[in-house]
Amino acid sequence: MNSFIIKHTMSIGSQVSRCALRMGSWLPLVKNPHRATWELVRVCHSGPAAVHPTKTPTIKKRGYDITRNPQLNKGMAFTLEERLQLGIHGLLPPCFLSQDVQVLRVMKSYETKSSDLDKYIILMTLQDRNEKLFYRVLTSDIERFMPIVYTPTVGLACQQYGLAFRRPRGLFITIHDKGHIANMLNSWPEEDIKVRIIIVTPGQDDSPSWTASVAVAGLLAALRITNNKLSDHKFVFQGAGEAAMGIAHLIIMAMEKEGIPRDEAIKKIWMVDSKGLIVKGRGNLNHEKEMFTHDHPPVKTLEEAVEVLKPTAIIGVAAIGGAFTEKILKNMAAFNKRPIIFALSNPTSKAECTAEQCYQLTEGRGIFASGSPFSKVTLSNGQTFYPGQGNNAYVFPGVALGVIACGVRHISEDIFLTTAEAIAEDVTEENLAEGRLYPPLSTIREVSFKIAVKIVDYAYKNNLASWYPEPADKEAFVKSLVYSPDYDSFTIENYKWPENAMQIQDV
Repeated sequence: MNSFIIKHTMSIGSQVSRCALRMGSWLPLVKNPHRATWELVRVCHSGPAAVHPTKTPTIKKRGYDITRNPQLNKGMAFTLEERLQLGIHGLLPPCFLSQDVQVLRVMKSYETKSSDLDKYIILMTLQDRNEKLFYRVLTSDIERFMPIVYTPTVGLACQQYGLAFRRPRGLFITIHDKGHIANMLNSWPEEDIKVRIIIVTPGQDDSPSWTASVAVAGLLAALRITNNKLSDHKFVFQGAGEAAMGIAHLIIMAMEKEGIPRDEAIKKIWMVDSKGLIVKGRGNLNHEKEMFTHDHPPVKTLEEAVEVLKPTAIIGVAAIGGAFTEKILKNMAAFNKRPIIFALSNPTSKAECTAEQCYQLTEGRGIFASGSPFSKVTLSNGQTFYPGQGNNAYVFPGVALGVIACGVRHISEDIFLTTAEAIAEDVTEENLAEGRLYPPLSTIREVSFKIAVKIVDYAYKNNLASWYPEPADKEAFVKSLVYSPDYDSFTIENYKWPENAMQIQDV
């Protein structure tokens, strides 16, 4: 099914697009400075200079509508003054809770659930009634909740959608609605919320640019372990679809940035599809695959390709579980001091190998990244590794914030390479020593912020920005747009006139 989802908070993952529904959630990044509501990516149309966040938002809704609007509802965190002024006193239990206490209550309910799907339902139900509290819970321990709201649980939630359904969220558009999408957009119920970012995926692989950016970020971080350049490596891809092509093209761009001619960079990339190694003379190759054909005898399997080509890096993006066999992993360890092994397919059942298989069969020398999360691995010699997950969530929130903040109208591949470089720069030496090729997920909001600042800076330097004047302090400017899960105060502004101005005239 070729479909996409529109929502004021960002949709996540290819599983979402295949189901034509918004099942996942991500951290909204930009606040609307002129409304009571908050949204994923929102900037004033007059540009950066006009962005002035208000301390007390003005809302027109009152009474029952307040408590049923997840963007406004604070549950029992409404003060008595707010309840009286908003006309909701009596509609809530006579108790007042801080947001911190609400988080503890949610956690207590969450911890009673044993299955990941039930935990997912708890969180999505919370989002349906109180978005601020949902994001406060999510940001309290991102590493804990990410596998629940994203890979791998979101895939299960799509498969079990009929059982998990509580209420529709977002706008559902399918291929059958072609030619009528404008009319469907008019169905969007919120006048004060405008969609600024749409994530479109082809329904099979992730949107290639997101995947490419996070994969190249991992490779750039890996270079600090191998102590050489991208152009010193030979890459073999398991798979030659959109994801593989996206990664390959971004690798080529990175090599060109190192000073390697494009033709030379292409020669360092080999691809294996369902019919074997892509070589010159093989028939029925599309234009994209033709670019990566090389003079070489036919090779039927990935095992044989690895054996004869002796690559320094293998990248799996074909969703064939177990494709990186014991023989392949041992050969990679035999050919290389530090073999790069990226098993990027997800869900977990489609991973080319597990983290444990990689570390065990390469004697702890493999530089591993995966598309799905894996638990830490401890070898018999006591070495412990924390596998790096090439999670697209490292990419699209920061990119979205950056391009919207300065009004970029076309997201070029250069922006995705800039993003990859920013992610890799945030990987510390301690992270690398633990086997991490990506920053800990607990820092993902900080990483997203840095990506956004780099994109804003890049956009103004390369005349890609639309909003002017250019902000003098880009960090402060971007920070002013970042979403906060803290509750707003809805008390109505109260003031008095001078006594003589308020005198009542009588007959």
